[in-house]
Amino acid sequence: MYFRPADLAHEHGLSPQSVRNYERDGLIPPARRTESGYRRYTEKHAAALRAYRALIPAHGYAESGAIMRDITAGRLNEALATIDRSHAELLRDRGTLDAVAEVLSHLTGRSTGTWRAPKSIQPYSIGELAHRLGVNVATIRKWETSGVLAPVRRPETGHRMYDASDVRDAELAHFLRRGRYPLELIATVVQQVRAAGDTQALAAALADWRQRVTARGLAMLNAAAQLASYLAMEEN
Repeated sequence: MYFRPADLAHEHGLSPQSVRNYERDGLIPPARRTESGYRRYTEKHAAALRAYRALIPAHGYAESGAIMRDITAGRLNEALATIDRSHAELLRDRGTLDAVAEVLSHLTGRSTGTWRAPKSIQPYSIGELAHRLGVNVATIRKWETSGVLAPVRRPETGHRMYDASDVRDAELAHFLRRGRYPLELIATVVQQVRAAGDTQALAAALADWRQRVTARGLAMLNAAAQLASYLAMEEN
């Protein structure tokens, strides 16, 4: 059974040109053509398109594109490595959420335990902190300018020093930036955690963040199922 671009597009609410663009960009396999030049898509192409569309809410546009291009080009291990990085990122996000929840519980008196900042043998330099988070030094400086971070400086050199609490604040900021929260809001939340101020806004934000993480985890499950179905066709 063969499909036209419009047939594949209809399932996802896309235009036929979008399907052609996906083929051009290597997001789905190239289609065979009729003698008159018309594309002849198959169920394999439909499965590839379903996989790509399912990957987007799970891994984002850039990563989903990289995954499908690698698979189309026969680079399965590279595609799986990209997926693994997303899963590792989600796991880190869950850890950050748990840390913030513990802070919130402690601040509101619902927990008898205390939240402990991540341990470090000695303070981080700005370069070491940037490396830990996978961002550039300019980003760390921007967070400081925006009030997200407030490191002390070494008296003898003037260089920034980031202690365990600063690392906690930076990891929280990194997570929130991936959620596209503005720096102004991030600075407010971090300052609330740091200063143990009003927690109502933090509680509402925490519930929203957890819903986002849960939704992404479920999207990853769906994407994995769709991608597995497509890969099974690839093997045949």
